[in-house]
Amino acid sequence: MNNLLLLIPLLPFIGFLVNGLFRKSLSKSMTGIIGSGVILAAFVISLVLFFKVKGSGAPIVVSYFDFISVDAFRIPFAFQVDQLSSLFLLIITGIGFLIHVYSTAYMNGERPEHFARYFAYLNLFVFSMLLLVMGANFVIMFIGWEGVGLCSYLLIGYWFKNNNYNYAAKKAFVMNRIGDLGFLLAIFWIIAKLGTATYSDVFAQVGSFTPTELTAITLLLFVGAMGKSAQIPLYTWLPDAMAGPTPVSALIHAATMVTAGIYMIARSNIMYTIAPYTSDIVAIIGLATAIFAATIALKQNDIKKVLAYSTVSQLGYMFLGLGVGAYTGAVFNVMTHAFFKALLFLGAGSVIHAMHHEQDIRNMGGLKKHMPVTHITFLLGCLAIAGVPPFSGFFSKDEILVGAYNENPLFYYIGVAGALMTAFYMFRLYALTFLGKFRGTAEQQHHLHESPSAITIPLIVLAILSVFGGFLGIPAVFAEGAHTLENFLAPIFAASATYNESHTTGHHLSHQTEWIMMGAVTLLIVVVIAFAWRAYSRREKFVENRGLGKVLENKWYVDELYDAIIVRPLHLVGGFIKDVFERSVVDGAVNGVGRLIQYSSRQVRLIQNGQVGSYILVMVLSLVVIILILREQEVIFTALRRIF
Repeated sequence: MNNLLLLIPLLPFIGFLVNGLFRKSLSKSMTGIIGSGVILAAFVISLVLFFKVKGSGAPIVVSYFDFISVDAFRIPFAFQVDQLSSLFLLIITGIGFLIHVYSTAYMNGERPEHFARYFAYLNLFVFSMLLLVMGANFVIMFIGWEGVGLCSYLLIGYWFKNNNYNYAAKKAFVMNRIGDLGFLLAIFWIIAKLGTATYSDVFAQVGSFTPTELTAITLLLFVGAMGKSAQIPLYTWLPDAMAGPTPVSALIHAATMVTAGIYMIARSNIMYTIAPYTSDIVAIIGLATAIFAATIALKQNDIKKVLAYSTVSQLGYMFLGLGVGAYTGAVFNVMTHAFFKALLFLGAGSVIHAMHHEQDIRNMGGLKKHMPVTHITFLLGCLAIAGVPPFSGFFSKDEILVGAYNENPLFYYIGVAGALMTAFYMFRLYALTFLGKFRGTAEQQHHLHESPSAITIPLIVLAILSVFGGFLGIPAVFAEGAHTLENFLAPIFAASATYNESHTTGHHLSHQTEWIMMGAVTLLIVVVIAFAWRAYSRREKFVENRGLGKVLENKWYVDELYDAIIVRPLHLVGGFIKDVFERSVVDGAVNGVGRLIQYSSRQVRLIQNGQVGSYILVMVLSLVVIILILREQEVIFTALRRIF
């Protein structure tokens, strides 16, 4: 079992080494087989461990060696596979495998060595995420945490000859470092207080923290989650991450990096449950992010940017669920979101592939008849994310909204507004892309075609998961005890559930009220979808946005604001340090010492003039000076002897 556990992250790492080291000698087909094969093997092993954990109910914990050992202090390099991590393993390796297969066709135009470099980075990305979720302590989690940050930089800037892509990669890296500092400080605080970073030990001793300490630590952890999972104010890197290849966008948004923050808080659920102030902040920021990003998505015209802001918004819903204590709902939404968001991004990639890298939806339209598989799968993904029953997004989003209502009815109503915006911008995207008349060039229309099977098969699999994945979380209003995922994850959230039973004072919905709310929201979503369908399915002309529409199109000018209040002042400070302090003070001091030595050496050199008389004079003067010095010392010593 120990070796089986180790193989899950080791296989992708081997794929990274092979494809990376032998990229100039491997064929594209061999690169694709190695890159995809190691992820498939990891998925099979993850499946075995999943059923083992499901059958026994007990976590599998294996310690391999001491990663840090100082006196009595130990940080083991240990893995832990329990209900939560085993579910994430299936998401990471399962969705990751489909994205790898898709990439074999989508990236086929690259040169063989760059094709292999791409798959090496992709394998390393999966390895890092597996390390993050399998770690048995916060330190191992942090190693994987930093690993996914590095891989995002490498993959977002994959086409490194484009400086705009390099800037986007750098932006993602820097903004994540801000969040990572908070996470790192929290780890130091936990170790300083408890002498351990192992989950089981930390959560068992959580009562050792004072309320102030626990609030501070959970806030610092949340800062880390805000960076990785793109919450206000650290969200602006994620839309820019669209600079990378489309399969990379799918991997980041669906199966790896952005889910890291959700996983970390879900793993630390008991700490947040007994830190109510932090939980309120998590819920408020999550809800604010969900609404804010949804408003931006309403007016975006880049097919990938719409999906990017959709991801930011959906992540906000997940944090809302975490903040109100609906931990199962948040994890459930991670799973369903992985299905339909991977489907939507890969569907967008299929469209971009057919349109010869065109991404503006105003130049699309009428693709339904040219790309039937991409069309129907994309439509299913839109229905799922919009929350139309019985698709997966309906069940997972409803669970979060119910949890929000139980905590604060205002959270619920704002959340419903976000859900309606989601339905609108997704079907605006669908209608402008697939319905009506084609608005592109004649050359583009001539080459329109359905994507190859390596692209369409992953779309079909993800569409099936998007349609039926929600049945793993059938709520009690439909049937008591039918929430399979909740039953499975119960041991992970048991301590939080016990605490809430004795402290909860929020609202509780009756089944009748929940039926009414569910029906009302569903009806509103259908109305919004019908409106978007009607408004954009035959749109041929587009007018320039004005007023609020222009503000939304320009993303509330947040990037410009950050540039004005952070980036430019830092550049000014950096310029001052470089041009004034460094050149005048640092260089002045260093160069001044050099010039002083040069001047002194030139003057001393003049003593050596080759005249014997001058040498005798200097010798005599030196003897006189020495005699005077010795005489002064003798006088001083004589005086001291008389005194003492």
